[in-house]
Order: sequence, then C-alpha cells, then structure tokens
Amino acid sequence: MAYALDVTDRAAVDTFATAFKKIAVLVNNAGGALGADPVATSDPADWRQMYETNVLGTLNVTQALLPALTASGDGTVVVLSSTAGHGTYEGGGGYVAAKHAEHVLAETLRLEIVGTPVRVIEIAPGMVKTDEFALTRFGGDSEKAAKVYAGVAEPLTAEDVADTITWAVTRPPHVNVDLLVVRPRAQASNTKVHRES
Repeated sequence: MAYALDVTDRAAVDTFATAFKKIAVLVNNAGGALGADPVATSDPADWRQMYETNVLGTLNVTQALLPALTASGDGTVVVLSSTAGHGTYEGGGGYVAAKHAEHVLAETLRLEIVGTPVRVIEIAPGMVKTDEFALTRFGGDSEKAAKVYAGVAEPLTAEDVADTITWAVTRPPHVNVDLLVVRPRAQASNTKVHRES
C-alpha cells in the first residue's frame, strides 16, 4: 500500500504511524544529496534540506513507530545510510555530514534500546545507480549526473540494496547486523572507483 509522506513533517508522520495496527520492520529510506560544491561555497539551504530529510526524517519516523516495533516483540529498525557517512570526499560536505549523523543516530539508538525486542541495522551502500539520485544531486543536469557513473561497469542497483536489506532483516531474531557496507566491486572507497575507458 503506497502512502505519500513528508518525513520532515512530524504531524504527518504521527498520523502515518496510526495507520498500522502492528509493525515489525521499519526501513528508513528517505534521503538524498543536493549539490557537490565545496564547503566554502555550498548553499546552506541544501545542507538544511539534506539534514532535515536524512536525519530528522529518520528520527521522526523512528520515534513515531518505535512503540509499535517494541510491542511487536520482534522489531527491526533499518537505517539506510551511505558509505558517505563513513568517509569524507571533496564536494560532499553536506551529504557526508547528514549521512554521518544518520550513522550516529543508528549507533546511539542501538545503545539506548539494548535489552528491548528491537534490533537496529544500518545498511551503508556505496555507488548505486538509480534514475534520480545523481540527477537530483545536480539539479536536473543530466550531463553531470551521467559522469558519476561513467565507465563504471556495474554500479549497484536499487534491487541490490533491497536484496541486502531483505537479507539483513530476515536473519534470526537474535542476530543483529549492526553495520553492513555494500559497494559495487568497482568501488574500493568513496574516492577510488575503477572506470573503464
């Protein structure tokens, strides 16, 4: 069932949370990157929007659904962060900061709710080629967006990430995948990618 939701609107999130009688798994997937300017010249409005969507959106939905996840007796919170949250790169300051904050949110929540029947899993994908990620980041500039994936034989796909999430949440209840980093074989780090000419 599709449900349109602005995760930065806490009142809308709280209303959304009442739509479920029982919930066992939450996947915090809302996010995105805006711009690739250096810290010195980047737009603070882009940073604010990335923080509100990636971090406060995750906080809003997690807080709203945590009681139901706990009541389920076997709940799972997934935070879809990024390798950007684990390693900086030039031109990514705002996105890196937001994704690092998401990583810290997941790590802190895990500490705070240990002993409850809820596990917290962080999935940190590297280079994933989707129709909208790079296009959104570069304000609709398809030429700049295409350069992100140029020469990369097989970046990850949305299906690869979905499969990774499915694997993590279907482990036995006593198994918690604290952090799973998944990248395409062509990507060794955020700044080291093999590109075929």
